[in-house]
Amino acid sequence: MMLHPLTGARRATHALGFTLVELTIVLIILGLLITSLIPPLSAQIDQRHYNETQQQLNEVREALIGFSVANGRLPRPATSIADGAENPADCATDTDCTGYIPWATLGVKKTDAWNKMIRYSVTPAYARNGMPFKLTDNASKKVQTRDSAGNVSYLIGAAGSCNTSPCAPAVIHSLGKNNWGITGDGTAIADGSATNADEDTNAAATTVFFSRDQSNVPNGGEFDDIVQWIPPYVLFNRMIAAGKLP
Repeated sequence: MMLHPLTGARRATHALGFTLVELTIVLIILGLLITSLIPPLSAQIDQRHYNETQQQLNEVREALIGFSVANGRLPRPATSIADGAENPADCATDTDCTGYIPWATLGVKKTDAWNKMIRYSVTPAYARNGMPFKLTDNASKKVQTRDSAGNVSYLIGAAGSCNTSPCAPAVIHSLGKNNWGITGDGTAIADGSATNADEDTNAAATTVFFSRDQSNVPNGGEFDDIVQWIPPYVLFNRMIAAGKLP
């Protein structure tokens, strides 16, 4: 209580704002609310980037098929990380035919939603200069997956030869948000894990790739790559419809 300056009467004092204790409590509550919102927001951003990259790979696959319809063959990888035109020289091996999408030739974006270069591997027989591929040409790309117990099975191709079980003519893939890859300006991204075996396979793959969900599974470890391929029957049907095959 305080004395009134004129009458001398006592009166109660009232705070015109928050006390320090009240303000501290409010800040703590706000901090907790913000902290609780960060993981969902981060997850939403990751999912948006994942969806954008999936759509982008769909567009690249359509562009590859369109190129094939127009030229009788699939394009070869980009000349270099800075030159998006397809390599003018034929590639004799699957290693030579593995690199980055020829983005300038196809008219597509070269990087995924995480600004990593989109990778591309094509069967040499499907990308020869002046030699349209034939229905009898064997593709060379296989794609595996794993179940929750870590067991491997094939999404396309098989453990044996591509003569007995059709393989994919080409594979396109993103190395995902984490681990491996090269950014659009050429900066190499190191592998930040010792347990991501399937991602390690994809980073070096020329014929056998992994495509699976993003869960951490035995033998394969953590995984966030996005892999697509061109099924041979889809490519053949489009070529036949355009009068390019047989």
